[in-house]
Amino acid sequence: MTQGFVPPPYPYDRLDKFKQSAEKHEGGLVDLSIGTPCDPPAPAVIAALSSSNSERGYPPSIGSDALRNAAQVWMQRKFDISVPTSQIAACIGSKEFVATTPQYLKLRTPDRDTVLFPAVSYPTYEMGAILAGCRPVAVPMTATGGLDTSKISNSDIKRALMIWSNSPNNPTGALDDLKSLANWGRKNSVPVFSDECYVEFTWSRKPESILQHGLDGVVVLHSLSKRSNLAGLRVGFYAGDKEIINYLKEVRKHVGMLVPGPAQAAAVVALGDDAHVVQQRDVYLRRLEILATVLSKWSGFNIDLPSGGFYLWFDAKDGWTFAERLAAVGGALVSPGDFYGAGGANNVRVAVVQPDDKIALVASRLTRE
Repeated sequence: MTQGFVPPPYPYDRLDKFKQSAEKHEGGLVDLSIGTPCDPPAPAVIAALSSSNSERGYPPSIGSDALRNAAQVWMQRKFDISVPTSQIAACIGSKEFVATTPQYLKLRTPDRDTVLFPAVSYPTYEMGAILAGCRPVAVPMTATGGLDTSKISNSDIKRALMIWSNSPNNPTGALDDLKSLANWGRKNSVPVFSDECYVEFTWSRKPESILQHGLDGVVVLHSLSKRSNLAGLRVGFYAGDKEIINYLKEVRKHVGMLVPGPAQAAAVVALGDDAHVVQQRDVYLRRLEILATVLSKWSGFNIDLPSGGFYLWFDAKDGWTFAERLAAVGGALVSPGDFYGAGGANNVRVAVVQPDDKIALVASRLTRE
């Protein structure tokens, strides 16, 4: 009997072997491995979640008028771009969209079978291609951490269903050249999908969306998980090219991809409020600075602040060795870089997503050593 698809171990499950040594510390384990927000959402968002009366009926798959209008106004305010609400639709957080879109595009364009994605990146870009029966092809990174499209072969371009960008990048925090990428996609007739879920946490320059460089041939993906500490609600939206958006909207209706009504109502309030995001930016930047300083002194490695996102990403010579030592000495769990591609094997990703007292606890353990 031929062996079919066997799911690989989920990356973060591989860290379980370090948990026992980390949990021995007074105060317990501090998990800095997964980028799950820990800070409270805005009170008005929680109030909207509990009072919309929208839990009774099926919500529209494309998102309510209120949600799509809120997304439109937010993009106009944040990026000075005008996107018709007909070219905006809801998704159940960004991860399911990343994982499922290649299979839908493969049905649309059956003579193409390749998904291009950053060589150092969130693992779901590759897994989405695999689950769709497509060829995952990692694109080398430039010296500044963006996609080096000059390294993509002509044969891969001709077979490409899509190319993923992630700016700010998870795990590196690097910012891509989105204008050049949009132009490359149009020139080569390859749809560009830009995952911008960390865009509100851009440190080195103003936040940028690929839609600032035109809607044709590009789709942007946004999420409320990071900006508004709403990862548990699973609300995101995608927008851009008219033909691609209309196609995905119709396919996803048939699949039953529905963001729950109360979650949509809460998202409307969250998208309309920038104050809580400004506050959260200050929190993440402070935590990044604290941990970068402490870990640099303790390890002797050079740890710079990222250009964007809420992760520290640095060369630790061997990611697994560093993760094991930090669990034993500092009681903290971090992600070895090979979770994000073979090119990150020497690196470590540290997510600053624990409360300030937990960050301080790790710092005190390491400074006592």
